[in-house]
Amino acid sequence: MTTTQPAANSPDALDTLGDAADVRRLMESAQRLGFEIKEEDTVKWMASIAQQSDSGDLVVDTASGAFGHRVAMLDFSPRDLERFRRFGKIVEVTGPSPDVESALAISGSAAQSKIQSFPGDCDYFQRLNIKAPTREAACATMAELLREKVLTTRQGATYQFLEAKLGSYPFDGTHAGKSVSKGSPISWDFDEIEARELRVEGPQGETVLRWEEVALDPGWCKLDWVVVDSERRQLSNASNVIDVTWEAPDGEIVSLDGYLDAFFQEVYLDAEDVPMFAKVAKFVSDDALDDYVDRLEQEVRKYLTHHLNYGKAAKRMYNVFRLSGKHLEAAYVRELFDEPTTILYQVWSLISTLDNATQPGSSIPIADVQSQADALVLDVIRALEGDEETEVVKALLQLRQSLEHQNAGAGRIAEVEAAQARVINVVNTFFHDKLMGMPTINAYIEGIQRAEA
Repeated sequence: MTTTQPAANSPDALDTLGDAADVRRLMESAQRLGFEIKEEDTVKWMASIAQQSDSGDLVVDTASGAFGHRVAMLDFSPRDLERFRRFGKIVEVTGPSPDVESALAISGSAAQSKIQSFPGDCDYFQRLNIKAPTREAACATMAELLREKVLTTRQGATYQFLEAKLGSYPFDGTHAGKSVSKGSPISWDFDEIEARELRVEGPQGETVLRWEEVALDPGWCKLDWVVVDSERRQLSNASNVIDVTWEAPDGEIVSLDGYLDAFFQEVYLDAEDVPMFAKVAKFVSDDALDDYVDRLEQEVRKYLTHHLNYGKAAKRMYNVFRLSGKHLEAAYVRELFDEPTTILYQVWSLISTLDNATQPGSSIPIADVQSQADALVLDVIRALEGDEETEVVKALLQLRQSLEHQNAGAGRIAEVEAAQARVINVVNTFFHDKLMGMPTINAYIEGIQRAEA
């Protein structure tokens, strides 16, 4: 275990990457495409990641109390840490000590606040370790803790529960009017969690799935809320992905979903959780880095082909590149996240947040929704011009009017989808043009798309 160290930034450190001409070529590509790369910052970052990317050590930021893998900590800034800790009290699942241990982290763009000027949602990741005599007992405890968390955080002035993911559908069917496929995560609303059961139409007619029973094979565990920062009048979707582990009486630790997640993109919020984290992390597979990169590349393929979204692909490519030694490509993508147009990625995400915040029965004050909607319009005006600006602003204003009246139904769904489609078209064009302007990234993308064609 170490504390944070200053980034290596000497010319000698850069030379270990190969040649300073690489950085010059990087800057030329950026200049040709109309955006700026800060040479000094890029040199420092590339030197730092070259020194540290092969290390498995954790870094503890003694000033803030946050900790994480060395590579993750290079992109972390503590400026919004107290905000994440405040929301963390809403999303974190806890239980009686010492049989239940927890370590809560931020992940995704939230954990990359040094470079993600316009992050999307408030993404959390939690390690929940349960000591129990049997796996079945650990599953029962997990089921009760998740349910208790939902029941006690259904709604408040600054949050509204949305849904939980627990278990997997045992067959193809229909749930709540939507088609579901065998093996996909089961989505539970509040009433279903309270009743401990939900109903699915399948090949044999209606089947009742029970909360405690599906918890025996929990799969992907996730809880979702809308939260509002009352000081900023800013809304966010807050999700908590929970990796639940069972600690057997002999000290062996296994994940209840069969895979113990790696820790290459998480920043943990409290240094007091280091001992618990270190205990669980000892059981992470030796192949965890390779497995993690493989899973990221599967998502990159998805967003470059079947579910086209160059913004989401870029975020995942950045993590692939920085963890697989493609530091020049990572440095290039890293700079894209600071461009004004990328705020539209945040706008795209917040449109869904506004929709979630104004569903019937929501406790989120409509004034906060209006304030967030107005902020999105201003963001679009700053980022765009001409016909693109007119179209996106018009869609947002129509959606805002619908949200004010809290009208639900097919009309609302159409307006949400229309606003998101206009925004994502601009986001896709921006990221596509910039990514394809870097020859090595261009080759990487085209290789994936050819293989999937």
